[in-house]
Amino acid sequence: MHVLTDPIEIQQPPVLHFGDGTLARLAPWVAAQGHRRPFVVTGPGNAARLDLLGLGTPACFAGAAPEPELHDLAAAVRAAEAAEADLVIGYGGGSAMDLAKLVAVMAGQGLELDRISGPGRAPPRRAGLVQIPTTAGTGSETGTRALVSDPATRAKIATESPHMLADMAIVDPRLTHSVPPALTAATGLDALAHCAEALTSKRAHPLVDTLALEGIALAGRYLARAVRDGADAEARAGMALASLRGGQCLGPVNTTAGHALAYPLGTRAGLPHGLANALIFPHVLAANAAAAPQKTAQIAAALGLAGTGLAGAGDGLRDAAVAFCRGLGIEMSLGAHGVSRDALPQMAQEAHAIRRLMDWNPVDLSVADIRAIYDAAF
Repeated sequence: MHVLTDPIEIQQPPVLHFGDGTLARLAPWVAAQGHRRPFVVTGPGNAARLDLLGLGTPACFAGAAPEPELHDLAAAVRAAEAAEADLVIGYGGGSAMDLAKLVAVMAGQGLELDRISGPGRAPPRRAGLVQIPTTAGTGSETGTRALVSDPATRAKIATESPHMLADMAIVDPRLTHSVPPALTAATGLDALAHCAEALTSKRAHPLVDTLALEGIALAGRYLARAVRDGADAEARAGMALASLRGGQCLGPVNTTAGHALAYPLGTRAGLPHGLANALIFPHVLAANAAAAPQKTAQIAAALGLAGTGLAGAGDGLRDAAVAFCRGLGIEMSLGAHGVSRDALPQMAQEAHAIRRLMDWNPVDLSVADIRAIYDAAF
């Protein structure tokens, strides 16, 4: 883990609007920038409320799936090119915003994803980019990384580039008020996992620790409230900020084993990203406790789990964290969500191979260790 004197770089959109009603800033900004052909990347639900953007009837790709695949990306790029888009707007959850990043750098450039995937290979984009989250979970609006799945290999392809950083992000918590309780819980736990994994990562940094700790505290204070009452404006704003803080942790530090174990649950079992992370979060938190006892204690205290057993007593912490998630209405058994026990060995191999995340986990987890975590979560 880094110390305060170690250098670190944090990249963020140059313009960030946060708070109720800030969506109204979009249309004046678009006009001031001279954009004439905005193109919205979103899912079916948000496609029905494009009017909230104040842009009339912009061209739109409404096929952003919860776990977008290569064919979704190709279709979105074709639609943006047909619209001659000069501004791409990601409007939705992480899948829509990730697709928007890739569309913005690929449209009109004759590029396939394999030519730009990985770190620092994407070219300067020809279109503007705005990100507008409608859930409180991924924090993708602030970042430079995008993920899409390859259906042939069942692997997630990561692309990262400063050219995928938005010109403006608008976090208007009112857009999340209509999110149903189950999705509120799952996406909120994804935001919590971003913060917890960044805090305990081998490349954790004190500058990012402050963001992660704030995000964890916000989730501990507001997530249950947002699940109970979607119209609780303070709780929705608190979770929007928790999600934002989690996103700000991803660029300079990123996630670790929790997300690595969650990815195969999405690509092989079809679980939504937030739910997959919710199911894994308590188990990886406990597995890492002995290697990061002080920071794990801070996480436990923020979630009201203090005294449940930390280093050397991971089962107590795991059980308490599972109970915390169940209290949000989440069924915490992999089997209850259609995951096949027969698939666990292959998923353990695939999770172990995601070295860009696993190498930074505070504990070196073997394939057998990962299989044991899956078995415990089953």
